[in-house]
Amino acid sequence: MLGTMRNHLPMVSTFPAFLLLVIHLQIGVVCLSSSGPLAPALYDFADSLFESGNNNPGCHGRFTNGRTVPDVLAELLVLPNPPPYLSFRTSGVITGVNFASGGNFVGKCLTLDDQVRLFESAALNDLQRLFKSSDEFSSYLAKSILALSIGNNDNILNYLNPTFYNTSKTYKTQPLAKLLLLPLYNRGARKFIAFEIRPMGCIPAISRKSKHDGVCDEGSNFLVSYSSQVLQPMLENMTSSLAGSMFIIGRANSLGYDAIINPSIYGLTNSRNPCCTTCVNGTLPCVPLLTPCPNADKHFFWDGYHPTDVVSSIRASRCFNDTKVYSPVSIQDLIQI
Repeated sequence: MLGTMRNHLPMVSTFPAFLLLVIHLQIGVVCLSSSGPLAPALYDFADSLFESGNNNPGCHGRFTNGRTVPDVLAELLVLPNPPPYLSFRTSGVITGVNFASGGNFVGKCLTLDDQVRLFESAALNDLQRLFKSSDEFSSYLAKSILALSIGNNDNILNYLNPTFYNTSKTYKTQPLAKLLLLPLYNRGARKFIAFEIRPMGCIPAISRKSKHDGVCDEGSNFLVSYSSQVLQPMLENMTSSLAGSMFIIGRANSLGYDAIINPSIYGLTNSRNPCCTTCVNGTLPCVPLLTPCPNADKHFFWDGYHPTDVVSSIRASRCFNDTKVYSPVSIQDLIQI
């Protein structure tokens, strides 16, 4: 349900990427000891854009050359990188974990429903026993932040593909998102960041397979924009109707589109071509064992589907306190609520 391809990172780039992740984790721990976290925990739910190793399972497992958006968010919140849940579920981690799982035809992947159920199970069985009282645990959940990237694969490859799937006949876009958010709220979570679907018509896997003028397939982008238009009023309605909640939207669509169309503004020089070598005209994941480009920090795309480390950093941190990217309040404001 959450995608079609598994990204095999080039072996030559895996070790440096791992060292980078270790360094970032150590920095997070140092910050924790000096200034303290801005939120008790960060929990992440998504597909391959957020995955950190649940499919392996393991500590790597990212579909990019380094950090994902949750990794950068954790740094901004002065928290350790959220580890993949399936690898660390017995370690008593209370600073948050990552439930995200990339799509895979061959092996087991976690659908968003699976991820929500795992969070419910963890909250009920694993986490609660680590707190002195139910009130302390409830306060912890209410102050923690949950980040969700809903619909990137589901809308394009499932929901918007009625020839093969009946999802659009079973659920409308708005109830589909509610089905995932309400159980998290009912379990005690109160602060949510829901990211828009990225501009699908701009990723090489789609833009290079269709005939169009310009950088992106704007027809595909139009389909995606409808989901974004529906998401914001839905989140506003949920905030007003669910006591004590705050749902904010992360504008991954408009920010990503602007960075692809105007890359120089964001310090990028290449917003069309994947950094690593891929098959089928750059529309697939990386070919194993081949050396990627030497300037990944100047590329928007790592492979035919996924962004580079630097783009994850832009998405998460460029406007941490800017309501043009996160609304109706910024992440920094969300922390204070």
